[in-house]
Amino acid sequence: MIIRQEQASDHNAVYQIIKSAFSNVTHSDGSEPELVVALRRSKAFVPDLSLVAICNENIVGHILFTEVTVNGKTELALAPLSVLPSYQRQGIGLALIAEGHRIARESGYDYSIVLGHPNYYPKAGYHPARLYGMKPPFEVPDDSFMAIKLNPAAEPLNGIVKYDPAFGI
Repeated sequence: MIIRQEQASDHNAVYQIIKSAFSNVTHSDGSEPELVVALRRSKAFVPDLSLVAICNENIVGHILFTEVTVNGKTELALAPLSVLPSYQRQGIGLALIAEGHRIARESGYDYSIVLGHPNYYPKAGYHPARLYGMKPPFEVPDDSFMAIKLNPAAEPLNGIVKYDPAFGI
């Protein structure tokens, strides 16, 4: 498997991967592909943190981290993570997360937040965001709104996460 930065020529394949990955997810409204299109056009977009996973010369996964602010500090939100259903449960998602975290650390980000499945994201090191003083700007179960400290020396942020308007929040 190869993980690399997404290129413009990947956009159609990534759109289809996201659509396929979320097609049977009960908590999805199917808007994830359009969210990625909107986020690519937003101020929050970080090209280095839009990654694809390639197996057998085909794109099989995608992850996107975009900027958010918490108490005036710029951090990251992971959204969405998508792997083709036939490639799920093979470690591709966790590999995409790990590579994204590596790049984020090197780029100076202290935290990444995610609204996601409470049984999946802890495998990548995520914990309830409240442990770092972060609160969501909407009602959500505490165990689904998570964060990871990318910089061990980072101080708690103590604030409400502000997403880019592309999220529609």
